Amino acid sequence: MTTVTTSLTVHPVASRLSAADRAARLRKPAFGSVFTEHMVSARWTAERGWHEAELRPFAPIEMPPSMVGLHYGQVVFEGLKAFRGENGEVALFRPDEHAERFRNSARRLMMPPPPVELFLEAAAELVRQDQDWLPADPNMSLYLRPVLFASEADLGLRPAVEYRLLVIAFVTEGFFGSTLKPVTVWLSEEYTRVAAGGTGAAKCAGNYAGAYAAQAQAAAHGCDQVVWLDPVERKWVEELGGMNLFFVLGAGDRASLLTPPLTGTILPGITRASLLTLAGDLGIPVREERLSAAEWRDGCRGGEITEVFACGTGARVCPVGEVRSATDSWTVPGRGEVTARLAERLFGIQRGTRPDHHGWLHHIGERGAG
Repeated sequence: MTTVTTSLTVHPVASRLSAADRAARLRKPAFGSVFTEHMVSARWTAERGWHEAELRPFAPIEMPPSMVGLHYGQVVFEGLKAFRGENGEVALFRPDEHAERFRNSARRLMMPPPPVELFLEAAAELVRQDQDWLPADPNMSLYLRPVLFASEADLGLRPAVEYRLLVIAFVTEGFFGSTLKPVTVWLSEEYTRVAAGGTGAAKCAGNYAGAYAAQAQAAAHGCDQVVWLDPVERKWVEELGGMNLFFVLGAGDRASLLTPPLTGTILPGITRASLLTLAGDLGIPVREERLSAAEWRDGCRGGEITEVFACGTGARVCPVGEVRSATDSWTVPGRGEVTARLAERLFGIQRGTRPDHHGWLHHIGERGAG
């Protein structure tokens, strides 16, 4: 992959934290809690376009009480990861695809899509400056969170004419831990994630706040996450929390995969797309077809569905072991052989222990390198 240089200026912290201080903060790195020392900021206005792109020390930001994004929800974000390989080098995983998804999310909310070059250089420079935060532990990664919000201080009900882009980073393991431990999920029959024709294919802030009520309901029933059904018939399985779902049919050499199609109400996951490619590499047939909740239940009870897993940038690959709802419950019978094969292949590429035949890794040089 070719790195495109932009006008991003670099203003690093005057004094970096010591290795001992970083290690102390990383003892219990819960998801989204241990942030690195820098962030990237850029601004957009109708008059100047994108400008003031800079890497600077991580710090609070000021915003006017009348900021459009705060009131009307013109906010989109993205999530991508950097991994340290066995040779010590650090690489971003598929940042160009994340850049395009971020741009599509921005377009859906009538926001100016950041140039791909700006996105890639911002992500690369942030990782380059803060790569010392990433331990050699293969279960750890550096999660980058670009966020774009309307910063104009005018509450006229229209798209804003001023925006700000921030990119921050934190150290994490998998969202559900570092092992392929099956989770228990709650089939939501009361709530839906998005509406048909809405923002389901965009990674916008409101989609996540709207899921809190269902997530609280899941937790009250001893479940780790929510399974979303389609918003029209309340019948077809769509996502697991903010993750895409895969179903394994059969076993051994006869195993195949089924995943819900991208209908506009499902977020097009980069991990989902990666696993579809890797399944082809492994000779595992894949179908993108709808599956109802009843078919999921009956398939597990009859043995046709042998494994189920979710996937996403934060969670990586996460097996599903049990499903609960207000009226029923069932278990997934398989031992996870296909899930483990796909996870091992994906993690191997990300960590550099398997060849990157598809050119998914964007390698980051040392500070001061090009």
